[in-house]
Amino acid sequence: MREKVEKVINAIRPAIQADEGDIELIDVDETTGVVSVELKGACVTCPASTQTLKAGIERIMKDRVEGVTEVIEINAVGMTETSVSL
Repeated sequence: MREKVEKVINAIRPAIQADEGDIELIDVDETTGVVSVELKGACVTCPASTQTLKAGIERIMKDRVEGVTEVIEINAVGMTETSVSL
């Protein structure tokens, strides 16, 4: 599963980088299907990053990688999950 997730991230990375951001894969929990990522660059301060994460990255990931249930953002400073309510 991790290899498929990495391929999807590499496919969507240019679109994120076009807006001066980036995405790094932190972990793939194959038991729960949770993919942990860190958003970088302009994504850190962008007010639309939550929308990008949930409506963009998570949707694409679920469509392309069987077993993915959720994509969460990890804050690298404290390595804690960023809690998001939509």
